[in-house]
Amino acid sequence: MHIQELVKPDGRQLTLYSNQPIPAGLVAPSPFPDPQNANPHLRWHPLRGEWVTYAAFRQNRTYQPPPQYNPLAATTDPQHPTEMPAGDYEIAVFDNRFPSLALESHDPPTLTVPTAPANGKCEVVVFTQDPQAALSRLPLSRIELLLQVWGDRTTRIGGQHHIQYVLPFENRGAEVGVTLHHPHGQIYCYPFVPAVPARQLAQEREYYLQHGSSLLCDMARDEAADGKRVLYHDEHAIAFVPPCARYPYEVWVMPTGPCKDFAALTPPQRASLARALKTVLLKYDTLWDRPFPYLMAWYQAPTDGAEHPETQLHCQFYPPYRTRDRLKYLAGTELAAGMFAMDVLPETTAYELQQVEIDLEDHA
Repeated sequence: MHIQELVKPDGRQLTLYSNQPIPAGLVAPSPFPDPQNANPHLRWHPLRGEWVTYAAFRQNRTYQPPPQYNPLAATTDPQHPTEMPAGDYEIAVFDNRFPSLALESHDPPTLTVPTAPANGKCEVVVFTQDPQAALSRLPLSRIELLLQVWGDRTTRIGGQHHIQYVLPFENRGAEVGVTLHHPHGQIYCYPFVPAVPARQLAQEREYYLQHGSSLLCDMARDEAADGKRVLYHDEHAIAFVPPCARYPYEVWVMPTGPCKDFAALTPPQRASLARALKTVLLKYDTLWDRPFPYLMAWYQAPTDGAEHPETQLHCQFYPPYRTRDRLKYLAGTELAAGMFAMDVLPETTAYELQQVEIDLEDHA
C-alpha cells in the first residue's frame, strides 16, 4: 500500500492511498480557503446514560448539490477547487469540513446537564474518482485496499488524543439521508466507546468469560453448519442474514477466525473478507435490479491498548427497505421501547438473497 499525505489550504489533512506508487507533486485542494474552527460539544443524556454531540454549524453543510458541482470529484479547474486533487491514486481520506467531533473542541457550555468538549475526529473516505461507480462495482483489489485503509486510519488515530473507538461506515442512498452520491464513506473517531458498540462488547465479554471463545466466531461456525441464512462462506470469511435480524435484509459479514480489528487481518482473511463483502453488495444491487440503499457499519475492538480477545471485527448492514417498494420505518416500538418488530422472517429474506445469481469473477 502506497501513501501520500497532504495538507489543504484550510489546514485539513488529506491522505491518498493506492496499490501503485502515487506521483509526487500532487496538491491538496479545498473549496474553502479558511479554517472552519469547528467547536462541537457533548451533552450528557441522564435518562439514556449516553452522550449527544452538538455541532450547530453543520446546518450549513453541503446538501444535494447540482450534478455539475461534485465536491468529491477530482479538481479540473483550479479556480473552482473541489475536495479532491487530480492525479493517479485510488482512495482518498480527508478531514470532514463539517465534523460532529473535532480534536480541538474546547470550552463547552455550562448547562443543567453535564457537558464536555467533543474531542474526536471525523473523516471522509472517497472510494474512487469515478462519480458513477459504487462500492459493489469496484474491483476486489480496491476493496482489499479499502480494508487496509480502514486499518491504517484505525492505527493512526486510535489511542491518540484520547480516542477510544474508531467506526468506519457508509451511508448509501437518499433513503438513508445521503446528500452526496459520489461513492464514499466516513470514519468517526470517538473519545469514548459509543452506546451501541459498548453494549455489543459487554455481551461479547460476558460470553467469552462463560465459554472461553468468541461469541461471533461461534455464531459464524453455527450459521455455516446450518446454511439456511448463509450468503457467502469460505475458509476465512462468511456473510449471512443473522437469525436475530432487526431489518428484513440485514446481513453480517466477518472473518470466520478470531480477528479483533482491521489491522489484525491476515492477507488471506483480507482477501476473503473482500470477496464476502463484494458478494453481499452485488446481491443487494441485483435483487431488484437497482442501486440498493443501506447503512454499512464496521465494528471492531476499542483502541484502548487492551487485547480484547472477546470481540470480533465484523460488519452489519442495515437496509431501509422491507419490500421492493416499502420502507421499514422506525416507529413506536422501535424508537420508544427499543424493541424491533419484524414483518418477515430472516430465513425468507436470506432465501431471496441466496437465489440472486452473481458472477464475482466478472466484477473482480
